[in-house]
Amino acid sequence: MTVRAAILANARRAALPGVALAIALALLAKFGSHEIGRALVDGRASPVSPVLLGIVLGVLWRHFVGLGARTEVGVRWILGTLLGVGIALVGLRLTLPGLAGVGLVALPVVIACITVAVGVSLWIGRLLGLSPGLQSLLAVGSAVCGCTAIVATAPAIRARDIDTGTALACVVLIGSTGMLLYPWLAAAVFGGAALPSGVFLGTAVHDTSQVIGAALIYAQQFDSPDAVAVASATKLLRNLSIILLVPAFAWAAHARATRAGRAADAPAARRRPVVPGFVIAFVVLVMVRALGDHLVTDHAAAAGNWAMFLDVAQATSELFLICGMTAVGLNLSLTNLGEVGIRPVIAAVVIAVATATCSLGLTYLFVTFVA
Repeated sequence: MTVRAAILANARRAALPGVALAIALALLAKFGSHEIGRALVDGRASPVSPVLLGIVLGVLWRHFVGLGARTEVGVRWILGTLLGVGIALVGLRLTLPGLAGVGLVALPVVIACITVAVGVSLWIGRLLGLSPGLQSLLAVGSAVCGCTAIVATAPAIRARDIDTGTALACVVLIGSTGMLLYPWLAAAVFGGAALPSGVFLGTAVHDTSQVIGAALIYAQQFDSPDAVAVASATKLLRNLSIILLVPAFAWAAHARATRAGRAADAPAARRRPVVPGFVIAFVVLVMVRALGDHLVTDHAAAAGNWAMFLDVAQATSELFLICGMTAVGLNLSLTNLGEVGIRPVIAAVVIAVATATCSLGLTYLFVTFVA
């Protein structure tokens, strides 16, 4: 065995305990989410995201059991490598045809809500004295797709662990609250109309799993099953903005770091990549999905194989993301989180209220006076 091979073997052995722990907790989170869905909504999409459960399990393990030096190596590897692969694979989930049916109403509302969420995030963040990294994470988490957007953006802007954990906690808390309250608000404004209600839920609720949960609650309570499809398509359209927002925030963070470190280490700052590799891979896989869908249109056998490949890729991506989020929880100290204070929560509430108000108002006006 060469020296290089021996080093790699030792590194793998050192990472194994932490990797095994994160995978075990991630599988437990996935199983728990499924069982909650079976108990609450008769086996359909669970209103409690396995990502949320993974975070909670990771935090609880670190708080009550602890994270030793042996497991920390593996947790760091998941955060640095496995999570990036999972984020890149999300690109294979994004399709364009599903947006056609609701695009007329959804597109202007989505663009306006993303603009409001990002603008209000940066404004309230500066007003409350939040760090630039936390401002960016709250912006993308509220504007795009909750937890996935945050974990995609955090390494791109080199956010601190405490900022990542704080943004995740705020988005999960506010998004879960919206998941439970917004279906009733949609019914009060739109009655049982699936199109405007689905657009509102798809643009006002943060995380994808929370959007599906809110749409299911609305569909079941107000006999409007089409709202689930409308909310899903709207959310997919909203998720596409991650292709632009993650590189934009990464560039802004790189520019700040370059300005701050120009005097001491300007060459090193220039050597840092503006956009990490997994973001580039994400964009490439979005194009691969579009091309693959086009090529198999008239070939039934190829379409079946393509669909099977996409199912495997989605399951793999989901598991990797849950593992990554569990690792974030394992890496997050409740003691440090308690030092953050109430300001991020206030910011998250302001962002959520502004976004929901924009969504509700525009959807109502568009449906009433245009559609």
